[in-house]
Amino acid sequence: MTAPVAPARDARADAPLTGLRVLDLATLFAGPLAATMLGDFGAEVVKVEHPDRPDPSRGHGPSKNGVGLWWKLLGRNKRTITLDLSRPGGRATLLRLAAGADVIVENFRPGTLEKWDLGWPELSAVNPRLVLARVTAFGQFGPYAHRPGFGTLAEAMSGFAAITGEPDRPPTLPPFGLADSITGLATAYAVMTALAARERTGEGQVVDMAIIEPILTVLGPQPLWYDQLGHVQPRTGNRSQNNAPRGTYRTADGSWVAVSTSAQSVAERVMHLVGRPELIDEPWFATGDGRARHADVLDRAVGGWIAGQTRDDVLAAFEKAEAAAAPVQDVREVMTDPQYAALDTITTVDDPELGPLRMQNVLFRLSATPGAVRWAGRPHGADTEAVLTELGLTPAEVAALRAEGAV
Repeated sequence: MTAPVAPARDARADAPLTGLRVLDLATLFAGPLAATMLGDFGAEVVKVEHPDRPDPSRGHGPSKNGVGLWWKLLGRNKRTITLDLSRPGGRATLLRLAAGADVIVENFRPGTLEKWDLGWPELSAVNPRLVLARVTAFGQFGPYAHRPGFGTLAEAMSGFAAITGEPDRPPTLPPFGLADSITGLATAYAVMTALAARERTGEGQVVDMAIIEPILTVLGPQPLWYDQLGHVQPRTGNRSQNNAPRGTYRTADGSWVAVSTSAQSVAERVMHLVGRPELIDEPWFATGDGRARHADVLDRAVGGWIAGQTRDDVLAAFEKAEAAAAPVQDVREVMTDPQYAALDTITTVDDPELGPLRMQNVLFRLSATPGAVRWAGRPHGADTEAVLTELGLTPAEVAALRAEGAV
C-alpha cells in the first residue's frame, strides 16, 4: 500500500508547544500517550519505531482494512520514522536527532539504552538541554527494576485491584489500560515540569517515571489511613466508605443510572426526592461516614424509588431537584451524548487511509492557545525520508542506512 502524503510540519503559531521537538521511542502505552499529549498542543513529535518491529499498539484491538484503529488514536499528531538503535547507523542518526530535540520519551528496560551507548551521558553530551523521560514498570533502580512489567502489574501492586469488585468476588482488574493512561498523564506533566526547570537552569535532566507510582497517587489516602489507623480499605463494589447513597441503580425500563451524594446538601435533596425525608433527621445522616455505615437503608430508599421510574424520568427528576445523577452509558451513547457533543469531546479527523475518523479530542480546552488533532496515526515509517532529509542527511546517506538495515 502506498503511504499517504506526509503532513506538513505543524504551522499553528498559536499552539502553546509549537517549536518543541519530541522524539517518541516508547511503546505500549504510557510513554507514547505522553508524547501524544505534547503533540496535541503543537509539539513536533517524531515517532521512532524499529524497521521490522513496529509499535505493538498498531496490532492491538480491532482493525479496519488491515489498519489498527488504536494506533490511529495513539499515533496522532506524530510523524513516523524507522530506526534500529542497536546498529551503528541507527545510533549515530538518533544522536543527530537528539542534538536538535527538546524531549526524548523512552520505555526500554533499564540498561537497554546504555547497552547501545545511548544513555544519559551520551545524549546529554550532544544536547545538554535535553529532557529524557524514562518510563518503565518499576523505575530505574530497586529490586524489581529489571523485571518486565505492564500496567496490569501496577493495577495489582498498587492496591487498586484489591479494593475493586464485590466483597465476595475476586479482585478486579480494569478492562483497559488504566495505569498506563494515568502514567501517560503524569509523564506529560513531568516533562513540562522539567522543561520549566530548564528555563531557569539552562540544563535538561532525566525524568524517572515508574508505572507503579502514579496509580498509587490517584488511589488517595490509603497509605496514610493505614499508617495512622491500621485501616485497610476493603472491596465494597459500587459503594463508598465515605458517603451514601452512592452506586448504580436499575430503572423501570431496564437501564441504569449512577447516583453520587458526596455533598451533604445533595444527600438531603435525594432523600426529599425519593420520599424519605425522615431519614435526614437520623443522627447518622449528618456525616458521609455515618451515611456509608447505613448504606443498606439508603440504597433501599433510593433504589426502590428509581426502580419505579424510567431512566429519562429519573434523570429529569434529579436535575430538577439539583441532585447528582447520570446515565450509565456505553460507547454508543457516549457518541451521541449532547454534553459531549457540545464540548466536541469526540471530534472528527480526516484520515488519508480510512477517511473520516471519530476519536477523543485533546484533553482540555485553552481559550487563547488551543490544541488540535491535526492528523491521525501515520503508517509505519511513512516520514522516514522526509525527517532524515530535514536532518541534513543526503540521499546517499539515507541509502547507506537502508543497506545497513538501520532504517
